[in-house]
Amino acid sequence: MDFLQTYGFLIVTMLQQGLLGLSLYFPLMAGQLSLASPGFYALGGYIAAIMLTSPAFAGWRDALGGWIFPLTWVLAALASALLGVIVGVPALRLRGIYLALATIAFVQILQVVSLNLDITGGAVGLFGIPQAFGFEDRWQYIWIFLPLTVLVLLFARQLERSRVGRALRAIREDELAADAVGISPTRYKVLAFVIGAALAGIVGAMSAPFLNTWNARQGTFDASIAFLAYTLIGGSRSLWGPLLGGALLSSLPELLRGLADWRLVINGLVLVVASLYLPQGIVGALSKLRRPVPPKRPPVAPPPALPLGDAP
Repeated sequence: MDFLQTYGFLIVTMLQQGLLGLSLYFPLMAGQLSLASPGFYALGGYIAAIMLTSPAFAGWRDALGGWIFPLTWVLAALASALLGVIVGVPALRLRGIYLALATIAFVQILQVVSLNLDITGGAVGLFGIPQAFGFEDRWQYIWIFLPLTVLVLLFARQLERSRVGRALRAIREDELAADAVGISPTRYKVLAFVIGAALAGIVGAMSAPFLNTWNARQGTFDASIAFLAYTLIGGSRSLWGPLLGGALLSSLPELLRGLADWRLVINGLVLVVASLYLPQGIVGALSKLRRPVPPKRPPVAPPPALPLGDAP
């Protein structure tokens, strides 16, 4: 129990950031570089924060009790999925860096809107968000973030093995060839985008009570880069990569806190070294180490030379 009291907040943060890295993994399954997850994360957090603090929802809170928290998760997922369809259908016609720029613009638009609305608290944000299920300590959020992580991993594993997962991989490898054999790239890319959006919305709705406050700083361009770093450093081609990258990069500054300002320098060096020497991420490098080295073939002896007099 003392261990959880000391490191519980850090463990929950690692799970939270790993899940946000996974929200980028689903679009990457279809080869789409989307940086929109912070926008959906902020949207889910605002939905939860408003429902848990606004007097307009006081009757709901009294009638539902603790069930108000799962309701905010569901509503955040539905709202994020709906907005994901609205944004994804036109945006996913773009590719590569152009898609990344379009999704960054989407995040910036949501941030500006949240800064200028009274219901979101403007620049100040929303405070005094009640703790989920009456939790008294932050480490208790392990009991909601850990099951969500397990469910997302199981879902992603089944998705990869399904017909939809094979279609997403085909689009990622060669979109033109996938379209030629009857796979609709737009349909499957929007589906992957919506799954990532819904996941980010749920994580946002869970994080608002965990952080006890919510404001426009939750969904920014810096967060987009951080989520992308989780995925690339952990490994964008592996399900475990974003989870590992999110856990590592979110815990590294805390583990190096004793080094004062040098911890930020070391954190930056880790990013640079991993980008240069681990192009397939940490999980990709570990998988290479696990592969057995193929045995070397013995050299083939040259045929014996024929005597000069017997040559044809």
